[in-house]
Amino acid sequence: MKTKAEILARIEMSLDTMRPYLKNDGGNVEVVELTDDMDLKLRLLGNCGTCPQSVFTMKAGIEEAVLKSVPEVKNVEAVNLTEPPNF
Repeated sequence: MKTKAEILARIEMSLDTMRPYLKNDGGNVEVVELTDDMDLKLRLLGNCGTCPQSVFTMKAGIEEAVLKSVPEVKNVEAVNLTEPPNF
């Protein structure tokens, strides 16, 4: 089994594939915590933390990239996002 440090390094490599797109829009992402249960908590930074599209960026971009690259991770969530209202 991989160590937590090895898994975190692979998570960072996965996030690095998304960072150019986030930075292009004035944002970024950082790892807050990887729990013992392999739940990954992220924080969206800059414009990504306040953009109305951030929930979609998180689900369709960041979460998908991490889960595909690092199958040990069971769940990905952003600690500073709220779900958009349903109309």
